[in-house]
Amino acid sequence: MRVLLGMILGALLMTATVYSIDAWNTSSTAAGPAAATNRTMVNWDVVETNWRQFKIRARDGWDKLAARIERG
Repeated sequence: MRVLLGMILGALLMTATVYSIDAWNTSSTAAGPAAATNRTMVNWDVVETNWRQFKIRARDGWDKLAARIERG
């Protein structure tokens, strides 16, 4: 159990660190030569889209599982 908790906390810490570094090192108006030196490490728009899709799939899966349990 401790290993699983450590892995989850490590992933959260890594994500928070990368997000904060991206937020501090880049600006929304970076273009041209400045964009080459201050590029983000992660495309957060893609992460947000993937997270929404994951939540929808998880919710649908949970609903299907709950329906099977109620029928059975």
